Amino acid sequence: MPIFWKSKILLAKIEGTYGTDSAPTGGDNAILAINVQLTPMEGQDVSRELELPYLAAHATIPAGLFTRLQFRVELVPSGDAGVAPAWGPILRACGVAQTVVADTSVTYAPITTGHESVTIHFWIGGTRFVMKGSRGTAVISGEAQGVPVVDVTLTGLFSQPSEVSRPSPDFDAFLKPDLVTDINTPTFTIDGVSLVMRRFSLDLRNDVQTRFLVGSESIIIPDRNELFSTQVEAVPLSTWNPFAKAADQERVPIVVAHGTVAGRIVTLEIDEAQVQRPAGLANEQNVAEWPLTFVPLPASGNDQWALTLT
Repeated sequence: MPIFWKSKILLAKIEGTYGTDSAPTGGDNAILAINVQLTPMEGQDVSRELELPYLAAHATIPAGLFTRLQFRVELVPSGDAGVAPAWGPILRACGVAQTVVADTSVTYAPITTGHESVTIHFWIGGTRFVMKGSRGTAVISGEAQGVPVVDVTLTGLFSQPSEVSRPSPDFDAFLKPDLVTDINTPTFTIDGVSLVMRRFSLDLRNDVQTRFLVGSESIIIPDRNELFSTQVEAVPLSTWNPFAKAADQERVPIVVAHGTVAGRIVTLEIDEAQVQRPAGLANEQNVAEWPLTFVPLPASGNDQWALTLT
């Protein structure tokens, strides 16, 4: 009997103790994901380099084993202001803090220490893969006439897969998304100037490393290097001049607001975005557009960007 590709189930839950299975359940911790890709047994093969009296390949030992999972979730709030979305644990596992103000907002922002981790339970057919101690990186993006999304790559400690009864996932907490449109995305400004936007993305670019030593094995995020990218309609330089801004190493604020109904509004704010050298011009429908990049920089620390749900 074949194992059908569409038989996948994904659960994720924040760990109370790093590397200890947090036992996610289908009723409380299911993730409605897109484009799920699993590489279950990454690592190295250590050659034994045996001296044999004949020509032959060397035996190897698998070492430094870990599991990597890539997927996408739709960027949709919970529908209730001050209630965290079901995908919140995924972003928290990417070196991001979650701050909840009851009945008002949920805010995600980078942190330098105290990174959380998640346990992933992933089924395909009856085979369950468990990733404990998982941390990763993410890209938050949106494109005109498309669904705003978060693309996630998680790295977790390897454990042997096994045949385990499948749970029943509950996806009720995942709401239908709103497309990125002129109506649904009322605010896009750079340096206080409203520009016509085609796409945007914030790449967290976390440096995710495996650290496997005697006495401790973990997945760590020792560094990050965020980058914000967008493509906008070119405007007269008298309106906004990215070339002069880049030459002067200027830092400018960027605001993207998506959603118009309370409980479904997402606002991405970058207060100190250093303008990078424009790469050139793009021809879209015979209209000149600028592909632009910015480096989100800290002001006082851990404040280079914030994603707020209201």
